[in-house]
Amino acid sequence: MKAVVVMFDSLNRHMLEPYGCSETHTPNFARLARHSATFDASYICSMACIPARREFHTGRPNFLHRSWGPIEPYDDSMPEILRKNGVYTHLVTDHYHYFEDGGATYHNRYASWEFFRGQEADQWVGHVAPLDWPEAVGQMQNHSEGHLRHLANRTRMRDEEDMPQAGTFRAGIEFLRENADQDNWMLHIETFDPHEPYHCHRKYKDIYPEEYDGPEFTWPMYGDMRETPEQIQHGRREYKALLSMCDAHLGNVLDVFDELNLWEDTMLVIWTDHGFLLGEHDQWAKAVMPWYEELARTPFFVWDPRTKVAGEHRSALVQPAIDLAPTLLEYFGVSRAPDMLGKSLTPAIANDTPVRTAGMFGLFGAQVNVTDGRHVYMRAPVDGNLPLSEYILMATCHAGMFQLGPLASAEIGEPFSFMKGCRPMRLPVSSTAPWIRRLPDGCKSETGHTRLYDLATDPHQESPINDPAVEQRMTGLLVDLMKECDAPTEQYQRLGLGE
Repeated sequence: MKAVVVMFDSLNRHMLEPYGCSETHTPNFARLARHSATFDASYICSMACIPARREFHTGRPNFLHRSWGPIEPYDDSMPEILRKNGVYTHLVTDHYHYFEDGGATYHNRYASWEFFRGQEADQWVGHVAPLDWPEAVGQMQNHSEGHLRHLANRTRMRDEEDMPQAGTFRAGIEFLRENADQDNWMLHIETFDPHEPYHCHRKYKDIYPEEYDGPEFTWPMYGDMRETPEQIQHGRREYKALLSMCDAHLGNVLDVFDELNLWEDTMLVIWTDHGFLLGEHDQWAKAVMPWYEELARTPFFVWDPRTKVAGEHRSALVQPAIDLAPTLLEYFGVSRAPDMLGKSLTPAIANDTPVRTAGMFGLFGAQVNVTDGRHVYMRAPVDGNLPLSEYILMATCHAGMFQLGPLASAEIGEPFSFMKGCRPMRLPVSSTAPWIRRLPDGCKSETGHTRLYDLATDPHQESPINDPAVEQRMTGLLVDLMKECDAPTEQYQRLGLGE
């Protein structure tokens, strides 16, 4: 058995041709849909970047026990389980968060890995003197440390082949060509694109001609839209251009599948961690607003050579972040880890058999959400969002270590069911902790409100409904899922739920 998993970051379902979009040029995603099962009810689980990757490895939700962090010593890693059972696993990526403190335990779970530098604020190019850029680029939003790093990295990326995404897909295709006649391997191709900043080759921008002479706008600030209409349209155009670059490199993978006839014996999975707001709900980006459908409902495609289902849509409710680990283990004939809570998607791929009645998703310290495919219930914290604790062994978060103050006051907690007897550190969290995304003052889209939406009558979530019976049912589904993943007592308390 062989498998190729291609992961994009911030890939919008509603901006792809297979999901009905007519304003973007994504012919290879349309081509992919003709070769695979296309899932219409695919939802995120934990946000944002690295929490979703932890779930891809462990097959269980991350966001109720800790924020952004590494694979923990007690975690079951799907790529590592495969490797230990004779399946060669290889990672090619330009996702630089894997190589920061908060993600530094992921890549070594694979048999081998390759990394391409330069995405976003990757600490790559050393450049002490001020950068001499054209005025339009130099005006890009602000000159934070991250923006300046990005500009320095761009000095090494004058042509498309110099860009990290191009290197990542080139290396993935090299692996395919070298190993197509071998058996028992999984290739994981992962690019940070189309995550902001939207840096791509001019030929993709030319697909979307515009008349615009303002400052470069490729890196939206998270929150309310405050730009001029011209800047907003320019920003959307820059995302679409980078999306078309992603489409082109996906096409290179499909070309190799055709050339080497990998369709006969190789699974192909295309997925993403979340979407990205490009003006919907008058918002940019993610994390500081509720997890609307544009963020939480994601594109997902699977070709399974055993069933050979192609050109068909699937309505089954799925969560790739936690479902792919058990699915891939089953595909390779390897027993799933007992602590994995995701579902094997084989029945859903084959004939749209439902694999779950509800899915839970959210961000650490924010609303906890549940959907049954028709309704979305966003349960907000009560009483100042406290109590709230992180349960960790690895004292790293995002790009750095946890601060000494919280670590010095940490308690040793009792192990949760999936921690294999390891007693974690319990770090009480302030409601103003810097890694909990907070809305800027005056933001329109408050996360402090509990909301209930009926997607059948309000697919764009413009008008929350008041239906006590539905809310009671959705609350019951949420509590059941929290119990299933052994959520901390504090999570029930801060949400005003009985354990």
